[in-house]
Amino acid sequence: MTNRNLLGLNMSTAQTRNQRIEKLHKIARKHYTPLAPPSNRTLLEHLIYACCLEDSTTEAADEVFAKLQVNFYDWNEVRVTTTAELAQMMKGLWNPEAAATRVRKSLQGLFEAHYSFDIDALKKENLGKAQEQIAKYRGVSPFGVSYVTQHALGGHSIPLDQAMLALLFTVGIITAEERNQGKAPGLERTIPKNKGVEFASVVHQLAVDFLNSPFNPNLRKILMQIDATAGERFPKRGGTKSKEPVVVERKTDKPAKAAAKETVTKHPMKPAASKKKPPTPKPAKSSGKPKPKPSAKPKAKTALSKLSKRKPR
Repeated sequence: MTNRNLLGLNMSTAQTRNQRIEKLHKIARKHYTPLAPPSNRTLLEHLIYACCLEDSTTEAADEVFAKLQVNFYDWNEVRVTTTAELAQMMKGLWNPEAAATRVRKSLQGLFEAHYSFDIDALKKENLGKAQEQIAKYRGVSPFGVSYVTQHALGGHSIPLDQAMLALLFTVGIITAEERNQGKAPGLERTIPKNKGVEFASVVHQLAVDFLNSPFNPNLRKILMQIDATAGERFPKRGGTKSKEPVVVERKTDKPAKAAAKETVTKHPMKPAASKKKPPTPKPAKSSGKPKPKPSAKPKAKTALSKLSKRKPR
């Protein structure tokens, strides 16, 4: 194969991926309305909201974020609250325990770095430097970094959580390896910056709905419109459980034949056949004379018994 053919194959592959990304945007926009967060949020608030939105619906994230603002005095009180208590308050999210862990770890990472939660100064930094700093904070996920970049720093970065990666894989935009790496090559190049917020919103809504209802026929029809071969990558019902019964072997020290006899099941209605006992022999007729008792052997005299029989002097 010539270099020209190789180049043509690569261009064709990239073109197919770009076309699928554009088709995904077009179809998702038909079924979902773009939702943008309030513009007056601080950088920290965008970060905490991202912790709630990851793999969850926008409605659930809005409700949980409002609860955190109302029920706690400040973000430091949220930081020192246990993960279990936060998870109870964050019910409604896809994984409340994971979301609570992200919130607490992110706040703890900020506190360890600055001893405060005011990080709006990063907005004045160079975009690349600000992204790098946010990624260094302990507990901040890649989805959180991209979300803050898009909504707080004015950059072009489309947030990818597990729901989004699963959707992109199902419609053939990314490979299984890219999904495991958490990457979607060409996404920001295909979707322009002025369409980035809209794309992220409508596709994320579709992805989360598919995550919650992977067997919904209407959702599957939408994905089949994007890629006709998507059905090959749909999740299967029942997982990979084997239908074959599990055979448990009994360990025994007896010979194989004896062990095989023990495994024979008995009929539930019939009693087990009992083995006949040998007849007991009848006692012999006595002659009327008492039998002589067997003479006991004389015990060996010990030194202590000899001394006790001696007469005192």
